[in-house]
Amino acid sequence: MALDNVVGQILESGQREADHHIQEAEEEKTSILKQADEQIIAKKKVEDKELEQTLVRMRQQEVSSAELEAKRLTLNAKKQVLDLTFQNTLNDVNGLPPTDKGRIYKKILTKGVTIIPNPKVYCPKGDSALLAGVTGIKSLQEVDMEPGLVLESDDASVSLDYKFRTILAGVWEKELKNVSTILFG
Repeated sequence: MALDNVVGQILESGQREADHHIQEAEEEKTSILKQADEQIIAKKKVEDKELEQTLVRMRQQEVSSAELEAKRLTLNAKKQVLDLTFQNTLNDVNGLPPTDKGRIYKKILTKGVTIIPNPKVYCPKGDSALLAGVTGIKSLQEVDMEPGLVLESDDASVSLDYKFRTILAGVWEKELKNVSTILFG
């Protein structure tokens, strides 16, 4: 019986020690799991914040892209209106009645001869009659060209392009801001 008591005490002591180790292991497991949970929560907060910042940045990029696209579309539409206005104005000028066109040609020549004395003058086919009786020009030649005049020096070293398109383009360039203000307010 004494041996049974000793064995029982050893077993009981071993069981207590085992229970103690199991309890410590459970406490350590709980502590490790708690730390892991805290790390997961902290990491999730960091990732959530990064995700939120990324979403904000993406929204800003989307808005900026949309604003740029809207500006591009608006500018393209304005350019089309300006191009159409230029073309309509050119068509109106090119379609002037012969009397008005002849008056403009004479004004062009008055200005041009101050730069090129006795110039060779080129005009559109059918328009030479509009310059009948004009003095101060060396020669007048009809060529296949848009309405307006081209003046050239005798040695062809100086040439002045007074075609209506060229004149309108110069005025257009100079007054584009005013034209845009009038059209688009």
